[in-house]
Amino acid sequence: MNDTQHAGATSQFKIHVEEKTHVGADGSELTAISDFDLELKPESMTVLMGPSGCGKTTLLRIIAQLDDRFIGKVEYPADVRIGFMFQEPRLLPWRTVKENIELVAAPDFSADDLDRLAHAVGIAEMLSRYPRELSLGLARRAALARAFSTRPDLLLLDEPFVSLDEKSADRLRRLLLEVWSERPTTAVLVTHNAREALLLADQLVLLAPRPTHVVAIEPVDVPQGERDPKMIEKVHDDLLRRYPANFSSV
Repeated sequence: MNDTQHAGATSQFKIHVEEKTHVGADGSELTAISDFDLELKPESMTVLMGPSGCGKTTLLRIIAQLDDRFIGKVEYPADVRIGFMFQEPRLLPWRTVKENIELVAAPDFSADDLDRLAHAVGIAEMLSRYPRELSLGLARRAALARAFSTRPDLLLLDEPFVSLDEKSADRLRRLLLEVWSERPTTAVLVTHNAREALLLADQLVLLAPRPTHVVAIEPVDVPQGERDPKMIEKVHDDLLRRYPANFSSV
């Protein structure tokens, strides 16, 4: 049985998953997560990184209360607003970009707010378009704007740049940092890309193969504005040396 509790306004988000199992097609049970514990620092970017299939997306769904079939407890502030950016943009095809954003926007999200956000992510000229008229990169920008329009207390991002070419992905990573830095919020991002993790993370959480649990938590203390490719490669090589099983395949 799970227990979702609302902590005090200044408390950290706390996630404890004693066990999460999936039922296979043959009826057998598969343990996806076991003895997982994590605290999120307010207004920080936590990046979860682990091998494919280890349960990263399942963890995000548990944190977002989209999956309550686990043994454990999730604590977060009362009346928390959650923004979720999925692996796919998931824009409603019968609504314009503007309508997709407004559909989930916070009650105090104004037309001026929409205009500023649309300019910040580079979709100001696309608000009247429908999703089918957008490239994948533009659709992801729209999905990013939609997530921020909720004015989230907790922002969850599930491999949001995974299917983009590296140049487009890097532009969106930096857009994410720009928008997030204007209104810092507690954020959790899932990725299998080690260099992406080192560009974005305040703390990097390394996960074990299934059943997943925390292998290590590594703070990334270099200010994000100073994370150039040389610095990222240096930290990457250090982590590869210390955690070869986690970094050898990413």
